[in-house]
Amino acid sequence: MKTSAAENAVELTDIALRLEGKPVLEEVNLSLPAGLFLGIIGPNGGGKTTLLKVILGLLRPERGRVEVFGQPPGREAGRVGYLPQSPALDREFPISVREMVLLGRLGRRGRWGGLGREDKRIVLDTLSSCGLLNLADRPFGSLSRGQQQRSLLARALVSRPDLLLLDEPTAGIDTPSEAGFYELLAGLKGRISIILVSHDIGVISSLVDRIACLNIRLYYHDSPRILPEDLQKVYGCPVELIAHGVPHRVMDRHQDR
Repeated sequence: MKTSAAENAVELTDIALRLEGKPVLEEVNLSLPAGLFLGIIGPNGGGKTTLLKVILGLLRPERGRVEVFGQPPGREAGRVGYLPQSPALDREFPISVREMVLLGRLGRRGRWGGLGREDKRIVLDTLSSCGLLNLADRPFGSLSRGQQQRSLLARALVSRPDLLLLDEPTAGIDTPSEAGFYELLAGLKGRISIILVSHDIGVISSLVDRIACLNIRLYYHDSPRILPEDLQKVYGCPVELIAHGVPHRVMDRHQDR
């Protein structure tokens, strides 16, 4: 489905949610125009994964309104691709990369729709664009962590989504694989709407159109710049470096005595 330039991919208004009696999201407001690439940073436990699940319709907020392409969350599921932080996958399950990616077409076919020649062609095109064509017939469980993440991205993309949600997609993969993954995302920029949750501020700031900081409350500006005052609000202290979601201060080297 084509997305109107005037249509917002995501609209969140005054979202609040508690889990096990603890506030996870409070007064969250966000308008994501179609085609925009948004990066979200914040500390561990700050609500980033929860926010993505609210957008997907997997969690229902206690207060507020959620719209995805103008509809309640889940109504436009076929237009949304999702790559969770820790997919529940059995490495021993006998499925090839091609077969695993093909499963991503099911959302576009409806409940009773079968998969045909066109679906298989789209799978091959997606595998090729993700640099996985030579691995198409390999068992998924035999791949490296980086190759698996690229395969899972291909599965999310094979439905030709208008919105892609990524939750820490490069966690646990090596640096070359991480660089290749971000190159794939750069190629998608402007073609679809993307929300990327990550701790890698350096990469995010050079890749995305906008940045938001989330720690229960969302600090969002119409800019790709990260404001120091927002980082201090989110992390609760002056921040000069963030590693794996934990704020650090890098001190000058001590002078030899």
